[in-house]
Amino acid sequence: MFDGILWALENIAMSFYNLGYAITHPGSWLAWLGGWANAEGERALEIKQSLARFIYYGGSVEFFFVVFTTFLVLTAIGIWKRSFMWGLVRGLEGLANGVGRFFAWAGLIMVLQQIIIVFLQRIFRVAEISFGPGGLSFTHDLSWFSEELKLYNAMIVALCVTYTFVQGGHVRVDLVYAAVSHRTKRMIDMFGSIFFMMPVVTLTWMYAWFFLWRHLVTPNPNAGAALDRLMMQARALRWNVETIGFSPNGFNAYFVFKIMIIGYCALVFLQAMAFFWRSFLEWAEGEESIGRYQDKDTLGEGEEAYEGAH
Repeated sequence: MFDGILWALENIAMSFYNLGYAITHPGSWLAWLGGWANAEGERALEIKQSLARFIYYGGSVEFFFVVFTTFLVLTAIGIWKRSFMWGLVRGLEGLANGVGRFFAWAGLIMVLQQIIIVFLQRIFRVAEISFGPGGLSFTHDLSWFSEELKLYNAMIVALCVTYTFVQGGHVRVDLVYAAVSHRTKRMIDMFGSIFFMMPVVTLTWMYAWFFLWRHLVTPNPNAGAALDRLMMQARALRWNVETIGFSPNGFNAYFVFKIMIIGYCALVFLQAMAFFWRSFLEWAEGEESIGRYQDKDTLGEGEEAYEGAH
């Protein structure tokens, strides 16, 4: 047990150096964003090695402790200055609301596109849909657009999850929560965010991260491989983006779904932090602080009976 505590403390201490190095040397892990199509020799290898580092550190212990230490430092500052913590809560909840409200429009697009597909397929007997002028047109078989409807549904599920959380729209099973005092409720919320939300989404991230990159590059990165091994494989690294559909002319960009899983994990982890901080502030400041600064949607005056029922 002592060895485990020492290991954690060492990683927390090293996280300051790791974060500082990443910020001051962005090219070592972001150079691949410029592409390597026109690069040759050693420069091309350096760019591929930057991608290898990005893949490795994105699912590494080092990255986890950078995030965890940042959370600890921000929490410590927030305990000392509560207005700072309220600012963090408002910022993260604003992010959740903003992202959710934007991608919620995917539901309307999904319905409209389905109506268009039905009319074109059943009434006008159209085989494909084309958008755009001349040589820049985007043309695909009707079955491609039909399968693409799953993408809009995935956007709503993955990218509106924290928005729904902030709005109080998730289903909750209450066995003891309603019967306990205000401070006990806030302690339950803090415990849940630390010991349920954060660990579960961290595990999901670990699986999803390498699951994503196995469908984007080859050779396939191994989650258990050391950095040295990935650097050795970097010379053979190349893009191999998944473009296989479930049907010959069907939707073939399923790698986007895997990217959205990563987005889902990031949003939920940030919301877990915000939920912990809000719960702490409401625990420390009493019942009068419940719902402070929350930006909740409303159906309008006279519709109070329907709030939270959708």
